Amino acid sequence: MTTANKITIFRILLVPFFIVEVLSYVGDGEELHRFLAIAAFLLASVCDGVDGYIARRYNQRSELGAILDPLADKMLLVAGIVLLSLHHEQYLPHLPLWLTATVISRDVLLLTVAIVIILIAGYRAFPPSILGKFTTAFQIILVFAIVLAEAYPNLQLASANRILIYTVAALTTLSGFHYSFSIARKLSS
Repeated sequence: MTTANKITIFRILLVPFFIVEVLSYVGDGEELHRFLAIAAFLLASVCDGVDGYIARRYNQRSELGAILDPLADKMLLVAGIVLLSLHHEQYLPHLPLWLTATVISRDVLLLTVAIVIILIAGYRAFPPSILGKFTTAFQIILVFAIVLAEAYPNLQLASANRILIYTVAALTTLSGFHYSFSIARKLSS
């Protein structure tokens, strides 16, 4: 259990806290829940960079970390995207359902392809691509920006958030195709 893995586990534990705080804010509109939801998401996002840095810098890369790190990313992002896609009268702005479907479909496709490849070919190395990392980064920025815009409507983030929504949709689609072609190429060789 390396320091990097402990930080990743902490990120995973922040996900249910983030969910509860978002739902609590939606339920009662209390300022404390709004602040805690933003803080939990921001802390989990910062910890994502910190655990990766520690793993690389101090040679703490491990098989457990290779599984937990993307799992923590997906848990946080899917939770945020799904929560923000639910339409609540007092919880605007929200993410469009088509974006949620795009993000989840890509992740399900990649997971299905990975399972099939592991079962058939025994190939287990699925390193993230630069495009995949950009996609994850922009998804994190989008969820944070939507939560921030909802919590502080005076910031006037609607135009920036619309651009982020389309950027995330494009990156998600492109990275899905990129991963599919990369994996197919590796398998054929």
